[in-house]
Amino acid sequence: MEQTGHIFLIDDDPAVLRALRRLFHTHGFIVEAYESPQFFLDRPRPDGPACLILDMRMPEMSGLDVQQLVKGRGDDIPIVFLSGASDVPKTAQAMRNGALDFLVKPADESQLLDAVTRALAWDVRHRLVRAEQQKAADRLSRLTRREKEVCELVVRGLINKQIAATLGIAEKTVKIHRGRAMRKLDVDSVAALVRLFSLLEEQPALT
Repeated sequence: MEQTGHIFLIDDDPAVLRALRRLFHTHGFIVEAYESPQFFLDRPRPDGPACLILDMRMPEMSGLDVQQLVKGRGDDIPIVFLSGASDVPKTAQAMRNGALDFLVKPADESQLLDAVTRALAWDVRHRLVRAEQQKAADRLSRLTRREKEVCELVVRGLINKQIAATLGIAEKTVKIHRGRAMRKLDVDSVAALVRLFSLLEEQPALT
């Protein structure tokens, strides 16, 4: 069966890991299972769609601790939490910190597969957005400091006269910087410039 994504499992219960690994292998996923969160944290992120199925309660460190460490190193891997009991405060905290889902053990197979499918789809979208954002950042890096300042004010809706007053420069100078910036960025309208700047703030929805 075709492999459709990389799933990491962290749970201190070997029986749970065996069951989950068997389930996801059966559906064609690449699976890595860890009883210790540290082994996962020491492992480089693979190049491709991935998600993390994370137990909430473990002796070495909690699922929330792992989530914070993953987030702190700049890894945006989507996380699905598993817990042996419904814990509303921890669920709320996990979701506020960006978890994709929170399931109560023993989770139904269809729930697990649905959560993983959504997590991997989110990761695909996220990677595409990040790639486009990097391209946008590379284009913006061509600008001088003043050209970028002018563009930021254009994006805010200011006209040349207002930009000149804000920056304390001549309106003619604003026009020169604006024209150079548009050519460097390869945009031909204010709308295209706004889209370019907006892209840097875009985040894929957790759905």
